[in-house]
Amino acid sequence: MNVLARKLPQDWPPTELLMNFSMMAVWRLGGHVRSPQGNEKSLQRFDDVCGGTWWREYFADATASREKEGAAEDAIEAVAAEYCRRLAERTGMLVKSVPVSHSPRKRAVYQLVFATRSPYGLWVFGNTVARARDEWWKTLELREEKDDGLFSVTSVTRPDPKEVETRAVPQIAANLEQLLLRTDRPIKLVDHPLEIFGSFYGQVTEPAVRKAVQLLHGQGKTPSNGVGVHRTREITLQPGHRAA
Repeated sequence: MNVLARKLPQDWPPTELLMNFSMMAVWRLGGHVRSPQGNEKSLQRFDDVCGGTWWREYFADATASREKEGAAEDAIEAVAAEYCRRLAERTGMLVKSVPVSHSPRKRAVYQLVFATRSPYGLWVFGNTVARARDEWWKTLELREEKDDGLFSVTSVTRPDPKEVETRAVPQIAANLEQLLLRTDRPIKLVDHPLEIFGSFYGQVTEPAVRKAVQLLHGQGKTPSNGVGVHRTREITLQPGHRAA
């Protein structure tokens, strides 16, 4: 965190961070917190990563609430979220994490944490993660088919990208409409990746946003339709006429 927090004398090249925040590693460290025989050296190394001992408190609470099913798992996710919050606060960077799991029905194996100083970086990261996610499911599916030769569990459980996009487009259109309602100025899409993608960030690629722009245009809420703009992220959305 301290390295990223330093003010560099130049703006180029930009400093960015991509980190695998292992949930399994935090799980094991949480076991050291809960155990009287825990390895203090391992705990101290993670203290250094986190910039303090604050993370231990989550597992102390989990120990006190061990009758609650999934308390330790909840603690892991809470630590990951708080780490990202502190990273953003300490460095002044834009930080976003995306969970990665072996199945849509399982908890994340790790959080892919990305930190950047530019909304453009967030846009590209989200789009890239969405593309990689689909390829990841395909890889798991092929591996399972090769192993069993009968059927693939992944093919049954993984979300269909087309179905996800179908659900995402109207929500993204609504997000775009809210952005337009908050200003009377044109909006460049790349400047607002998190607001635009919303809960579908890292799940759908930018063509879904272009479809949302066209949907909004068809509803008469913006004169912009994205036609003639090569990259979706470069579209500038013009506000529509408002009733007096």
